[in-house]
Amino acid sequence: MESLIRQSTKVCPFVNKISQSASAASALRGSANISALAKRCPVMGTAVGSARHFATAGGNAATAAKVSSEQAHDAGLQSGLVGEHATQESTFDYDGVFENDIAKKRLDKSYRYFNNINRLANQFPLAHRDVEDDKVTVWCSNDYLALSKNQEVIDVMKKTLDKYGAGAGGTRNIAGHNRHSMKLEAELAALHKKEGALVFSSCYVANDAVISLLGQKLKNLVIFSDELNHASMIVGIKHANTTKHIFRHNDLAHLEELLKMYPKSTPKLIAFESVYSMAGSVSDIDKICDLAEKYGALTFLDEVHAVGLYGPHGAGVAEHCDFELHRRSGIATPIDPQTKKEIRTTMGRVDMITGTLGKSFGTVGGYVAASKNLIDWFRSFAPGFIFTTCLPPAVMAGASEAIRYQRTHLNLRQDQQKHTNYVKDGLKELGIPVIPNPSHIVPVLIGNADLAKKASDMLMEKHKIYVQAINFPTVARGTERLRITPTPGHTNDLSDILLNAMEDVFNELQLPRIADWERQGGFLGVGDKNFVAEPNLWTKEQLMLSDTELNPNIRDPVIENLDVSSGIMKF
Repeated sequence: MESLIRQSTKVCPFVNKISQSASAASALRGSANISALAKRCPVMGTAVGSARHFATAGGNAATAAKVSSEQAHDAGLQSGLVGEHATQESTFDYDGVFENDIAKKRLDKSYRYFNNINRLANQFPLAHRDVEDDKVTVWCSNDYLALSKNQEVIDVMKKTLDKYGAGAGGTRNIAGHNRHSMKLEAELAALHKKEGALVFSSCYVANDAVISLLGQKLKNLVIFSDELNHASMIVGIKHANTTKHIFRHNDLAHLEELLKMYPKSTPKLIAFESVYSMAGSVSDIDKICDLAEKYGALTFLDEVHAVGLYGPHGAGVAEHCDFELHRRSGIATPIDPQTKKEIRTTMGRVDMITGTLGKSFGTVGGYVAASKNLIDWFRSFAPGFIFTTCLPPAVMAGASEAIRYQRTHLNLRQDQQKHTNYVKDGLKELGIPVIPNPSHIVPVLIGNADLAKKASDMLMEKHKIYVQAINFPTVARGTERLRITPTPGHTNDLSDILLNAMEDVFNELQLPRIADWERQGGFLGVGDKNFVAEPNLWTKEQLMLSDTELNPNIRDPVIENLDVSSGIMKF
């Protein structure tokens, strides 16, 4: 003991200090006093207290020793008393991991190259590359209605930028709530005929924030997700940290099998999309709502690739399901003339609808539209909303204008559909394989990552046409494709140039055509003799309507701000 005390006085300032008096040194020799004295030590005091707590509460001496050791070590580092014991080891090879992962992506042909594409507002659909004289025609943008270059949208954004500046100043909770966010949310709620809406920085964030919050706050929630759901929904489900089931794409029989596994009283969420962007397939929203009601589930519908493109007012596929009802009622909710009661529409049946401002509406951002209670709940609890900087005022003002503009211009949706049909028919005549679907997406099947990249490069370099190759992980390996998305500006003359270029590329690279896939028994509906194609969502009658046949109440409607955007006052 005497030897231990002498050594301690050399290395421990506390022991050295108290050992200067004979009584203190004597006190150290009594084991009963050691713990009492240790409490006075700035290093051991915290550790001893914690050790006693853990040993008493859990009876686990090993845990107590571990905790006290760790806390003593931390305190020792702060006081400079504990040495660095790992200085002789080699540093982890971080760069090696990064380089190895990138090398694997290059090897399996899934490595991504981004083209320098600068879309020209006054020459849409043209863009220039690195050099402004090097121009290409863009055929794969998600700016589906070309509203990003719409002059009325741009003028509103310019005026707002001059008056209110470039940024919102922070999160809405602190500095960002303003008239532009309130107006935008009111416009979105009116578009989807919901009680409320909430704007996020992107729909990726909206999907993640909403789904994860539901899983974290609804105890024992079970989530049912379509296997082709977007990455943002998949991430939200992972963050929900709850039970999940993945049902086969658009397979409602499989979905019902899974739903049957749980009592109706168990909270459930069915998450799905209206238009699946890489295949162009479309979900049966009404039948999914039927299952949701039968088994007691909430419905979460992603309309990202449908807003602006479907329905008489561009609210998406859910609105398109009751096209005539909504066309006649305009901005108002459809009312039964006999009973004077609200008609329950497909859009009204869906609990949550998410969408984007960055595709058909030409700006950036995402949103969710739902009941007042749900929106207030998301606004109050979703970290993805609370802690994210508000969109810039000019962006929100531009998005509001785009929503109002496209609502009254049915012809934009019709032209987009007509140009899509022209391209699909032309490719079919050439024997070029397009994955069949009833929507506006034109996925040209290649089936090989390396060839898809070569086809994209050849279109760009030889024909001055930009169509991006789509590969893993966006689509499954072996299903690589070129994804073409016509807009109202892709007129038939431009489409003919594209068709000639595609014919040249398929000949040059010897890419498989419809007949080749047919000899293999068909794939993804291409060359499959037993495949039954779905009819286009837009009927011939709908494509013949004019803007004047829309309800006049959609033109410059006065839409009141929503209480829930600011917070519902309680008196």
